[in-house]
Amino acid sequence: MILPSPVELERDGLRLEPMGERHRPDLLAAAADGNLWNLWYTGVPAPDEIDAYIASALKGQLDGHMLPWIVRELQSGSVIGSTRYHDMILDVDRVEIGYTWYSKSHQRTSTNTICKLLLLGHAFDTLGCKVVGLRTDNFNFASQRAIEALGAKKDGVLRHYQSRRDGTVRDTVMYSILDGEWPDVRHHLEFRLGKHKNNAIH
Repeated sequence: MILPSPVELERDGLRLEPMGERHRPDLLAAAADGNLWNLWYTGVPAPDEIDAYIASALKGQLDGHMLPWIVRELQSGSVIGSTRYHDMILDVDRVEIGYTWYSKSHQRTSTNTICKLLLLGHAFDTLGCKVVGLRTDNFNFASQRAIEALGAKKDGVLRHYQSRRDGTVRDTVMYSILDGEWPDVRHHLEFRLGKHKNNAIH
């Protein structure tokens, strides 16, 4: 049985730090880069929602089904987003990665690849997960493309599954990566990251 606990994860200029109430102003500033709360199909907190957002994440951690992080860029010291394990089912060695968002200036960069390498590596190599799930809104096409680009397999669509912030109800697209698939996924992500670094140099 896996036993996840708060831990810092770091590589390639990014650090995932366990989320705390002290991160409130940093998360607000990160979300304000692009006014991300205006995207109706995501759960990025608006300024008047940030306290409830953090409280919910920390309660999920206390209850044993969530592990939330903030994403910090080490060069600038700035918080640039957030992510977490959620819907953790400890006795079947399963976590899901989600609640992921990055400030607009760090989208379409290597940030997501680095974070997923950290999260997947910790899940499979340290915790011993047998499967890692990912899910997204059926209208969040950018997220679906990003998940599929990781090498995750599409499990299916849960119809009329979850309410959105605007009161509508979404279909949820489910994906997963099995532990036996992780070596190939890791190789693929390391290749993508190396390619990004080479392009940045040239």
